[in-house]
Amino acid sequence: MSPPGHRPSHADIWLRQGADTLLVLLPGALMRPSDIEAAGWFEDVRRRGLALDLCAADMDMDRIIGGAPLAELQQALLAPARAHYRRLWLGGISLGGLMSMVHTSAHADQVDGLCLIAPYPGSRLVANTIRRAGGLAHWQPDAAQQQDPEYRVWHWLRSPPPELPVFVGHGRDDRFADGMAAVAACFPPASRHLVDGDHDWPAWQRLWQRFLDQGHFSARGLPP
Repeated sequence: MSPPGHRPSHADIWLRQGADTLLVLLPGALMRPSDIEAAGWFEDVRRRGLALDLCAADMDMDRIIGGAPLAELQQALLAPARAHYRRLWLGGISLGGLMSMVHTSAHADQVDGLCLIAPYPGSRLVANTIRRAGGLAHWQPDAAQQQDPEYRVWHWLRSPPPELPVFVGHGRDDRFADGMAAVAACFPPASRHLVDGDHDWPAWQRLWQRFLDQGHFSARGLPP
């Protein structure tokens, strides 16, 4: 039986290779796991011979603001995977990247790495609130903001775990480029990647290829 919130017409899509590392990818808004598969991302992992299992997770983005899909994802997929795999990476495209940070901000000890492909930086309201406070270093969330996932992410971004491997990148012409650059600036320079392109698949493809070639994952049959 599918966990609550999963639509029966869609499902998680897996690449299972018997690896000890799993990367769970969260699709963007109006995107399905099948879009990630159709873009060749599973085949990219196979072709490189990486010791990596991959899951494109099915999430009900219509309900994302309420937080239910992330709680269901944790219970139905991430917690069981954590018990089975030695390393668990989390990532996503656009809104999926933001949701990856929302989850990690609440469960930092459960995530061993982040792959943030053009992560949506949140609403203009959040950006303006932080700007008016004098920037991220000076802003302090009030009680109401501490209940809001986007504000919680930015509070976490003030001091993300320095040992957490992170890949974060976006297209230089992305319409959210300024906010994405602000997200990237919270991580070490080696984590940040800028490619040609907009908020679209050609840019996301370039970033995905670069991520896979970063050396985070060993070749099958070789130690990490």
